[in-house]
Amino acid sequence: MKYLVLAYAMNDALPMFTKEDLSRLTHINLAFGLIQDGVLDLHQLTHLDLLKKFREWNPEIRIVLSVGGWGAGGFSQMAMTAADRERFARSCGEAVERLGLDGIDIDWEYPCNDQAGIDADPADRENFTLLLEELRKQLEEKSLSIAAGAGEYFVRDTEMDKVAEIVDYVQLMTYDMCGGFSHLTGHHAALFATAGDDRMVNTKDIVALFHNAGVPLSKLVVGAAFYSRRWTGVKSGENHGLLQEAESVGMGGPRYSQITPEFIREGGFTRYWDQEARAAYLWNGWEFISYESPEAVALKAAFVKEKGLLGIMYWEHSCDSTRELLGAIHQELG
Repeated sequence: MKYLVLAYAMNDALPMFTKEDLSRLTHINLAFGLIQDGVLDLHQLTHLDLLKKFREWNPEIRIVLSVGGWGAGGFSQMAMTAADRERFARSCGEAVERLGLDGIDIDWEYPCNDQAGIDADPADRENFTLLLEELRKQLEEKSLSIAAGAGEYFVRDTEMDKVAEIVDYVQLMTYDMCGGFSHLTGHHAALFATAGDDRMVNTKDIVALFHNAGVPLSKLVVGAAFYSRRWTGVKSGENHGLLQEAESVGMGGPRYSQITPEFIREGGFTRYWDQEARAAYLWNGWEFISYESPEAVALKAAFVKEKGLLGIMYWEHSCDSTRELLGAIHQELG
């Protein structure tokens, strides 16, 4: 079986791709197209001229346009009527044809939820399905996927059994599973649960959640984080800072390539490995950093094979200039 290995790449990351990177990937997700006045807007993507080179380096690469992202609005309003859904989907289909893309990935964060400062409505639940149906019609044989939040809220606020019949695959954002809204330290992208943590914020439980909601395992792609989450002012050194209250919530931390021996030494950190969670972290007595190591992403990739999943994706390509994480994934799945 050929597993999918998908790289999310922001605009500034596109010039960073190498020929070797392309040989290790099946897909690049261009992040992001936006919604402006109800139609697709591509003004953020200024390096689309590089796509020709990417296809020369790897003729089999699939290049998909991701639409949305955290704080990207316009979905709820656009999806409210059949006419507006058709207009938006048509603009996506036209862009795919014009740019020679391989599909569309919808990253609506999140239906029925306004926590990112976007408009939301209870009708989003059904309208999300209707939007995907219209996109499927407009894209014909091109691929259609979604990025799904890793939590019960996403399953509650969508019709995943119906969605699974429409899309080619579902990308689970199995990162940020604890962090931005929590003062309790934890692993933000763990494979399994750790002792004492009953929040179901781990990849295994999220896969089970979506599978039980009607998504075939063969359509599930799990996510790896190429960046970290950090908590400061941790109030207890018990368990090396893990599962302890902190003054801060889990803020965005250093990218993987910034977690160098110098960074660890200068910050007074010690590396730890949670064998139960299969997750790495750093602790220096007052600051806790959760991150994914090469060993952790390799184990996630092995989990993909063990459970019969479709593949693994990661956010975000520019966060690891060392290529150690992509290399670990490739070694397991390539």
